[in-house]
Formats: sequence, structure tokens, C-alpha cells
Amino acid sequence: MLLGSSAIILAGMAVTAHAQTAPAEQADAAQPAAASGEEGGLQDIVVTARKRQESVQDVPVSVTAISAVEIQNRDLSTLERLAAATPQLAIGRNATGSGAQLTLRGVGSNSLSIGTEQSIAVIVDGVYYGQGRTINEGFFDLGGIEILKGPQSLFYGKNATAGVISITTANPTDHFTASLRGGYEFNAQKVSLEGVVSGPISETLGFRLAVRASKDYGSLFDNLAGPITYNTRDTPTAATVAPNTPHIAGASPDDGPNEREILTRATLHWQPTDNFSATWKANYGLNKTQPGTWNYAVFACQGGTSTTSPGTPCVRDFAGRVNNLPADIAAETRFARPDGLNFNTYKSWGTTLSLDYDLDNLAISSVSNYNWNKNHWSNDIDYQSSPTVNIWGAEVSKYHAYSTELRLLSKFDSPVNFLLGGYYQKTKRGFEQVVLNNASENSAAPDGYRYVTYAKDSGTDGETMSVYGQVIWKIVPTIEAAGGVRYIHETKDSYFVQPYANPRFAGTNYAVNQTITADQTFNNWSPEASLTWKPSRDITVYGAYKTAYKSGGFSNSSILTTTTPTDFFTFDPERAKGFEGGVKTTLFDRQLRLNVGVYSYKFTDLQVTYLDSAALSYNSVNAGSVRTKGVEMDFTYAPRAIEGFELNGSANYNKARYGSSIAPCYGGQTPANGCFPGLLVPAVPATGTTPARAGTPGQDLNGIPTSDAPLWTLSLGTRYETPVSEGMIMGLSIDSRYSSSYITSSFGTPLSRQNKYVNLDASVRLRAEDDRWEIALLGKNLTNQFVVTGVTDASGSGAGTGTAAGRTADQVGFVSMPRTVALQLTWRIP
Repeated sequence: MLLGSSAIILAGMAVTAHAQTAPAEQADAAQPAAASGEEGGLQDIVVTARKRQESVQDVPVSVTAISAVEIQNRDLSTLERLAAATPQLAIGRNATGSGAQLTLRGVGSNSLSIGTEQSIAVIVDGVYYGQGRTINEGFFDLGGIEILKGPQSLFYGKNATAGVISITTANPTDHFTASLRGGYEFNAQKVSLEGVVSGPISETLGFRLAVRASKDYGSLFDNLAGPITYNTRDTPTAATVAPNTPHIAGASPDDGPNEREILTRATLHWQPTDNFSATWKANYGLNKTQPGTWNYAVFACQGGTSTTSPGTPCVRDFAGRVNNLPADIAAETRFARPDGLNFNTYKSWGTTLSLDYDLDNLAISSVSNYNWNKNHWSNDIDYQSSPTVNIWGAEVSKYHAYSTELRLLSKFDSPVNFLLGGYYQKTKRGFEQVVLNNASENSAAPDGYRYVTYAKDSGTDGETMSVYGQVIWKIVPTIEAAGGVRYIHETKDSYFVQPYANPRFAGTNYAVNQTITADQTFNNWSPEASLTWKPSRDITVYGAYKTAYKSGGFSNSSILTTTTPTDFFTFDPERAKGFEGGVKTTLFDRQLRLNVGVYSYKFTDLQVTYLDSAALSYNSVNAGSVRTKGVEMDFTYAPRAIEGFELNGSANYNKARYGSSIAPCYGGQTPANGCFPGLLVPAVPATGTTPARAGTPGQDLNGIPTSDAPLWTLSLGTRYETPVSEGMIMGLSIDSRYSSSYITSSFGTPLSRQNKYVNLDASVRLRAEDDRWEIALLGKNLTNQFVVTGVTDASGSGAGTGTAAGRTADQVGFVSMPRTVALQLTWRIP
């Protein structure tokens, strides 16, 4: 097909073109970057929010652009650090499920199911990464970041219902440069080293090689667990009654995160002619943490103490309670380490080829990518070092994707221009998991399953084909109308099987070797239109109508029983539509940038996953409608009278609330708190001690806030650079962020409330005027705020749901980093 052959077509064009006689300028092209301008004041920021280079002040999109210099100066080297510095963006790390929860303007996808993709699309060098585990990639040596708020389906395709984080990695330079940066973070005792070499190989070929490695020698989170005894009973048949065999589960010797990381990226940029270029990138990443659930904290419990570990307080502290899997059990358990230690290991690699051919009036571009990742963990998943409820799990999940995109962009000197594109993606997800609890032991079990209660094996093969187009019409020189649409056709073929269950539970609570399949097909048209008025160079007024779409899917990590309905594992697509508009201004001789925007969007069939904590079942459902609306304001002030000084800030009001929709009750919710047995949601199968039901008690979410949706977020920051002696410059920066309180549960659990907080980052740096060296001290979360960005019910808690005797499930939070202070030394060949 044309789309799959785009690389061949563009390469052939390059061969027929004339040879280049001058060295290629190989600086980053598609990144937020400061353009050269007058001394002092504000400079233009270039973004690619509409797949073309435009000033951030001209594009009719709410976008936050962060340049390469700002990324380095603020050390925004992970998505979590980016979120901590960006109002309305929240990111929570999770070892299990999809690996992360990304939320923007109060809309996102929680991380409890591996089968749910994020509502915020992460784009790296033009490539869509659909997995939440992208958070583990550890981004470094970047060219820029763009955060696009609201639905972005037209230009970024499926699964961009809430927004886009677009990341551009750095490209080769047109002259030889090199840098070496060493860092030491005092609290985690983290040692890091990053090196970059870049420059031309020939007049037409440039290269860039970047490597980063780091290791923790200390910890940020404490493990407060003590040793516990886990008793098992050998039951080769369901009728067997055996005596207890005790096993000692020692406390994990490692506090968290004990992170070890290696990242590499190689880039080649070939420009044989003035109008053709090819850029090839290859990356590899390895991330290890011990324990894998290092940032899980049981921070809120009804009555203040743990349900399963009576007397243990539930407090908002950077601490957890995890026990190793007993070594004798681990030695006979699939996916566990022989020594039983808790861990999470993430490996990934990928390669991207970008081709660009520039004609007089047309630009043709192609981006093709293959990426692969594997996540392997074994962890204590009751999180509370309980003497009675002991649950361990171990899992291996693999994901790989191939994609290619071809775009044609017109550049006519006329009122009308257009963009046409096509996209193809092929994905494959594999998932295997074992769970150990309920004193399970079976000496007659196959290898690797002796102490396993049940095992899961699931996978999904996906295929996406999409075409899109946009027409831009300059009605008059100051008024632009744009309209476009994307068509998406997607298929997902999935299966789920439990290859083993302990004889005490097989055939009753868990169906063994009974495969359930789902062949799903989805089709969607997502239109978009905008109107932009520029009464002057420095003022832009815009309004836009947008729609977006995220396909349905399959809950790879649920539980199958003999009574499970055929549609229990599937969930429907998520859709969004609405309006936004704003005014973007650059005032006072380009010293003040002031932008104001308003928006209102309705999301239907929002995809939400919840944990049935009594059954240990992760179930994905469509939670009805959500309305998110708000007002945003941001400013940047750079007075010409004070060279090197800048002040910036933002104020955001966002109200994200569910509409009338019936959803499962949160664990332990009572009728007095809105849970009614008569409000039935789709059937739930029997698991553990829970019998099969035609429906489960439900609640009406009408008016309940969505998760991670503070009503107010504010930010204020300043930076100042000034010469302090001949050849030396000192820089200071302070960045603060305020958030009002919010619920972190998807179903309104009141115990999950995160209190309001102020987060403070600061840095001081001294550098040579020619940038050959720099020493910097960087502090993050200096107020040491305890911030929860995602939550799940603690396993074994949440009793009596739908009854007057209900006890709210203990809340396990995914906690952001505590205070960190790092010293950095950098040496460069500019």
C-alpha cells in the first residue's frame, strides 16, 4: 500500500534530486524553540501542534511549550517531573496494570488495567506510544515538549481524548559538540552520569549519541514492614485437608525506589539535497526498582487504622509495608526471583525513521517506527504487611507496535491550503500473571504453580488504519477558518484463559483452561473546526469545536469463572466533543505575553477501571458522561529594563463532574453514602467468596468529581541571570505550584481526598559565559508535600458494600516524589 511504502517513495525522490553543495543545518526543527529576536523582551516559541511549524501565539490550540533550555535548567527529565511543574497535569506511577495514570483537566485513564490505554496520548518524535508504561522511558537529551490540552484527535489520532504530550528528542548539530553531566541527589543518594556527542560525519551526514546512567544508593520511601508467617496447606485435590506449613516472609531489605537506569539514544541525520532529509533514531532503556511498589502508601483508612493489619495506623507518609515472597515459595513460582525479593524491571527499545521531502508548494513527510517493551515484576500486593491477609503477585507483560504515517502539506501562496495524512499501526500485547494467597499449596501442580492460587494468560492483537485531512482558508488576511476530520478503523482480537487454579478453587471460583475471546471492530469519524482572528501581529482570538475518540477494549487482567458473561471482559469506546476559545496577546513592546482561554467538553462512556478488592478482580467499565469546563490564564513577563529576568505564572479553574450515570459502588460504600443494591450495574462473576450476581450494587455518580480534578491550580515562577564576574554568570529560579484539594478515586471514595498543597522547586547555577562548564544545585518539592496522584483499594478491605455495616476500603495511594536536592556538574564543548 502507499502508506507502507512511503519510505521507498521518498528515498527514490532523494536519489533523483541534485546534490547539496553546502553543509546541512542540522538543528532541531520541530520543537518549541526561541527564535532570534531583539535584545531582551520575549522571543517567539515555535510549536508543531497542527503538524506544521507555527508560533505558539498564533495556533488556535491551548498549548504549553517547554524549550530544551528550560527542560535542562529545571531538570524535567521524566514525565512525573513534568507533571509536577505543570498545572492541571497529573501523572501517577503504578507497577501493576497499565503502569501509569495520566490526567489533564480532570480527565484521564486510571492505571489498574493493562488493557486500558491512556486518554492522554504520548507522542515521541511524531510516534504515538499507547502504553502507560511509557512513564518508565526516562526522557533525556530533549529538543522540546508541547502539552496540548483538550481533545486532539484530528492531528494525533486515536486515544487523544483528553490531550497530548508531544516530546521531541534532540537532533544532530551542524558542528561538533560534546557534553558530560554528573549529578548527585542527596536524599536518595542517586548518582547519575549523562554524556552527549554530536556533530557532522560528512557534509551531508550528522550524528548524535546520548547515554544516561543512574543508580540509587539510598532511598526516598521507607519500608516499615516486619517479618510475617504465611501458612500454606497442601491440597492435591479439592477434598484434601492438610495441616499448615509455615513460611517466613521477611520484610523487604530495600527501601524505595532503589532505582537503576540505563538509557541510550543514537541519531543519524542525512541531508543529501536542499529539499530532502532522513532522520533515523534508535533507543534502548532499562529501569529497575526494588520494591516495585515503592511509591505505594496506605494513607487513609476508616477509623485511622488498617483493616487487615489491626492497630497499624494509616498515615500520609513516604513509607510502605511490603514483605518478600518466602524464598522457598519463590523458588517454585513462575516469574518470581529465587530469593523472593520484590522488584520491577522495565526494558524497552525502539527505532524511528523520519523522511522529509520539500517541494516548492508541497511538503511530504513520513514517520515509521517499531517499539517493544517488557515489564516484569513480583510484589507484595496487599501493601499492609498483614498477619492474616497475605497476597503476592508476579507478572510478565510484553508489548510491541509497528506504525507508519504519511503526510502531505501544501504551502501555496494562496488563501487555501491543506493537509492530508494516513496512518497505520499494528500492535501486540501479551500478559501472564500468577497470584498467591488463601494458603494455597498443591504438591501435584505443574512446575511453577505449587503455591499459586490462580494464573492468568491473556493477549490482544490490534490493528489501526486511519486517514485524516484539514483545509485552512484565509478568508481575509486577518481571519482564518480551518476544518478537518479523521476517520479511524480499528480492530482488537483478544483472548483470556486461566491455565491453572488451586484445586480448592478450580471449577468453582476460577474456570481453568476455558478460553474466552473477543473480536472487536471500531469505526469513528472525528471532525474539528476552528476560526482565528488576528487583528494585529500581537493579538490572536480563536474559537474551536473539537471531537475525539478512544476505542473500546478488553480487560486483560480480569478474572474468569464458569458464570462469567461473554461481554464481561469488553468495554465500549470513549468519546469527547465540545468547544474552547481564547485570546493570546503579546503586549508592551513584546515584554508581556498574556493568554486567556475557556473550554467546555463532554466525555461520554468514560473508561474507568476499578478493583473488586474482595475478589482481586480488576474490572473495566464505562462510567457514563463527564463534563469538564473551565477558564485558564497564563502570562510571561520579560522586561527589557532588567536583562535576564523573567516572571511567569498561571491560574486555572477547572470543574470536572460526572453526569447521571450508574457505576459500581466504591469498596464498603453504604446506602447512607449513596450505594443502593437496587441500582444494578453489569453482571459480575463469582470470585473468591463472592457468589455470582446478576448485578452489583451501584451508585449514581451525578455531580461527583472525577479523579485528580482540583477546582483551582495556580503557578508562579521567576528566573534571573546576571554576570557576577568576568566570564561567569549566575542564575536563580523559583517555581511554585498550588493545587486545591481533590478526590483521587474514580468513584468518589471520600477517604481518597488529597489535601490542598503548595509545591516549591528552586535552583541556583553558576556557569561560564561561553557555556563550557556549569555547576547547579536543584531542589524539587522543597515543601516536602505528600501528594497522591492515583489510588486503588487495598486488597482484602472494603467489606459490606451496599449494606449499612459497610466499611470503606483502605486507600492505597500512588505517591509523588518527596523532597529531593541534587548537585549537578556539567562540562561542554559548545
